[in-house]
Amino acid sequence: MNDPAPSPPTPPAGEPGWAQVRAAVSLPEVHRTITVPAGASFWRKVLAFSGPGFLVAVGYMDPGNWATDLAGGAKFGYSLLSVIMVSNLMAILLQHLCIKLGVATGRDLAQACRDHYSRPTVIFLWLLCELAIAACDLAEVVGSAIGLQLLFGIPLVWGCCITAFDVMIVLLLQHRGFRYIEALVITLIATIGTCFAVELFIAKPDLGGVFAGFLPRLEVLKNSEMLYIAIGILGATVMPHNLYLHSSIIQTRKFLQSSAGKAEAIKFGTIDSTFALMFALFINAAILILAAAAFHGNGHESVGAIQEAYHLLDGVLGVTFASTLFALALLASGQNSTLTGTLAGQIVMEGFLNIRLRPWLRRLITRGIAIVPAVVVIGVYGEARSTQLLVASQVCLSMQLGFACWPLMRFTGDRAKMGEFVNPWWLKLLGWTITLVIIALNVKLLSDMLLPAPWIQWLHGLVGLSASA
Repeated sequence: MNDPAPSPPTPPAGEPGWAQVRAAVSLPEVHRTITVPAGASFWRKVLAFSGPGFLVAVGYMDPGNWATDLAGGAKFGYSLLSVIMVSNLMAILLQHLCIKLGVATGRDLAQACRDHYSRPTVIFLWLLCELAIAACDLAEVVGSAIGLQLLFGIPLVWGCCITAFDVMIVLLLQHRGFRYIEALVITLIATIGTCFAVELFIAKPDLGGVFAGFLPRLEVLKNSEMLYIAIGILGATVMPHNLYLHSSIIQTRKFLQSSAGKAEAIKFGTIDSTFALMFALFINAAILILAAAAFHGNGHESVGAIQEAYHLLDGVLGVTFASTLFALALLASGQNSTLTGTLAGQIVMEGFLNIRLRPWLRRLITRGIAIVPAVVVIGVYGEARSTQLLVASQVCLSMQLGFACWPLMRFTGDRAKMGEFVNPWWLKLLGWTITLVIIALNVKLLSDMLLPAPWIQWLHGLVGLSASA
């Protein structure tokens, strides 16, 4: 399989900003390094393509999701499980489109933006994306630091500093091969899943209530508090940097550059990401179910902080190791997210600006941007503000999400770029609907954060009237 590396399709003359010459490939050190066996069985090809989906799934279960899932389960029981399910289905579609873009064009989303848009627009999109990655890294830093504090009693400030050294792990694994990164990510995800499986076995949730919680209900729209947390869950679940990440790492597979080879890569890449994201659905749902079973209806409905949940779990569940499992899962979640954050940061800088820094320098810059505000806020205002930092990071992610979804839909719906793999009309309709819903919900979340209280009350009343009409 000595076929040449993919190059972007030739665009029509005069299209603004679309590159006329082949540019450098995405993540060149691992590009097309994992061979897909020709003529292999279905399951061997599934195995060959397995991995990128789990790296992407990490972003859907990172520490930024924990606060919203805990608050939703403690306050409203199992009612918001439907929101987690819907947001996960949205993620499955968006990640499928990222696979299509990377396979069909040989470009990641950041490169495609650089090819298509004007230089000022590219700079603007890059700055927004860097802000989102820094916000995500902030959640990883704080989440890992909280995990270290709960397990070993390390102060949060020192825990934030310790997380800076994970750069060495990333560099070592990336040097040895991309499969090593994928193996570590899958191992950490399995650790998180095992911890929560044990927690749920101990908590013994109401299975009838769990199944009923996955059914969409109008109550979410009628209850302003429930709607607010639901929007927070949506904003924390769909991560913008994952769209850039997935369109790149799917190209680590050395598949045939024929029409049939690309179609096969899209098929098996989608199988991989769908399975991985369904596992992420289990993790997010497990956090909410655990909070509902442990805290809802027994006087702990106000639990929202991770540290508070940790200190209550042993007593509520009646065992001595529930809190330890909870903290171990949190630490694994935070460390896992740093791996994907490293790759996303490299993809975004190289893709938008075509600037290639040494990996260790790029990682230290990204991690420094996240550590400095975490250390300053925790040092000045105390450790009680750590949960607010997680929430603030999700707000920043929400701000950038629409700016990633919009070009993704624009490019995958353009026949000049995608050729025979262009989105069919029904997929365009579904994708644009999801994009507009995500944008509208995140605008609502930001307006609630930024508008004065009287305006927020008026908007909540308007939403309640609309839902009851």
